[in-house]
Parts: sequence; structure tokens; C-alpha cells
Amino acid sequence: MPRATAPLAEALAHRSVVLDGGLSNQLAAQGCDLTGGLWTARVLDERPDQVEAAHMAYARAGAQVLITASYQVGYETFAARGRDRDATTALLHRSVALAARAAGAADHDVWVAASVGPYGAVLADGSEYRGRYGLSVRELAAFHRPRIEALLAAGPDVLAVETLPDPGEAEAVLTVLSETDAPAWLSYTVADGRTRSGHPLLEAFALAARAPQVIALGVNCCDPAEVLPALESAAAVTAKPLLAYPNDGSVWEATTGTWRSPEATPPWPTASWRRTGARLLGGCCRIGPDHIAHLARDLTGPG
Repeated sequence: MPRATAPLAEALAHRSVVLDGGLSNQLAAQGCDLTGGLWTARVLDERPDQVEAAHMAYARAGAQVLITASYQVGYETFAARGRDRDATTALLHRSVALAARAAGAADHDVWVAASVGPYGAVLADGSEYRGRYGLSVRELAAFHRPRIEALLAAGPDVLAVETLPDPGEAEAVLTVLSETDAPAWLSYTVADGRTRSGHPLLEAFALAARAPQVIALGVNCCDPAEVLPALESAAAVTAKPLLAYPNDGSVWEATTGTWRSPEATPPWPTASWRRTGARLLGGCCRIGPDHIAHLARDLTGPG
């Protein structure tokens, strides 16, 4: 079956859509080596077949959106490893092509979302969970612009601007998006009822809500308990569809490169999330195909 032909925004106007889960944990489950600062970008570079297999695992589980492996691909990062700009652009294009191939092989319509990870992701030091990089909006826009241009050239259905810790970085990305007509969703990572950089959620969501390119906004890579209050904040400033793809409640320890798992993972209150306006639902780190399959079954019911 071909990729979905209707725009994702059109689908979100009428129904819920299932996102995929964590790419890194699925690659690890497939035996891939994620050590080093490149993380999933290393597998994209060295074992593209494994990236496609991970996408296929989520499509088989019922995911209707596949997020590309471009989250941690940065021109500066690969330049430090001896790659020229053309080689890095080719990797960004490859990330979209792999997801598109998996989408085309699925037995249901699937959209391809090109991941635009935050500046902190390419630093590989957990900075996306802190924000406040010490860079201006203009400097952050200059970082994001070539990646976004390269991803758009590869023809994804939508941009997934995700895991942003800071409304300043959101402003930078929105500046770049305003130079295009590309649809995008924008997602913050949050903790304690604020963005990871400590900014009020109402202000952060209001900034994104004003952008015509943003077709949905919400949160990802956060504790599931943070989702509902964050969605309520978003719903207070926008009527756009909302989104949520949390992790399993684990905390990333950047100094050791490990996750600290919660004692228990209660069921997600997806019905409450949907009543608040969430239409795009999936999982982030440590959420695998089994969880997405359960979520896909859940979203076929009332809510």
C-alpha cells in the first residue's frame, strides 16, 4: 500500500492518529550498538537496514506515523568526524527514505515525519533536558535551517519538531518554518509543570499556537504523569490538535548514559488525554512496539 496521500492535518481534524514508539530502544532490541555520541545516527550511518526494520516493527504494530532517524544528525557533529556537508545531507535524506520505504510496505496508510531534534541532542550530553544553551535565537535558527532544508528536500509528509526544552529554541525553529510552507508539529519536553528550561507552559504553547505551519502541538519524552496538565495548558491557548508521546517515566542520567526506571508504570489515561484535545498519540524512549500495538487497539474505541 502506498504512503498516506491525504495531509496529516486533514486526518487530525477528524480522528486520532497513532504515532510510533522509541527508535533507540527498538534498535537496541534488534542488537544494534548505540554507544558513542551519535546514538541512533550511528545506526543510520552504519546499519540503515536496521533502521528500516525498526520502522517496520512499529508499522506492523499499528503505528500510522513513522518518525525518522534524523533526531541526532547534525552537520557540526558529523563534520567533527570527518564528514563533509554532502555526506551529512545524504544521511538526512536517507532517514526519510528509510521511513518512506517502511511506510510503503505497511498494510495501512502511514505518514512519514522527519525528526527535527533540538540543539541539545547533537551535543549528546543530555542538554535537551535542560535547555538554556547560551545561544541566541538567531544562532539557533542558523543551526536548524540547513537540517530542515535538507529534510524537506527529501519529501516527508510533516516535520516532527520534537523534544524542545525551551521556548527560545521554539522561536528559532518557527522562524525557519516561516520561510517555508511545510507543515510541522511542535513538541516540548516538560518536567514539574514547566518546560525543561523552567518556562511557563502557557507562554511556550502560545508561541507555537500562533504559527500557521504548526498543525499540532504538545509534549514528548516526559513522564506520563506530566502529560495531562501540559495538554490542559496547551488547550487553554489553542484549538489546534494536541499530541503526546511520553516515555515510560524513566529519567535519563546523562553522566552515566543510562536510564533510571520508575518503580512501576501505571496505565496511561489516554481517554483523558483525548478528551483534552490530543489527536496524535504514541510513545518516546523505552516505549516499544507492544505498547504501540496496545495503544492502536485502544484508539479504535470511543474517546
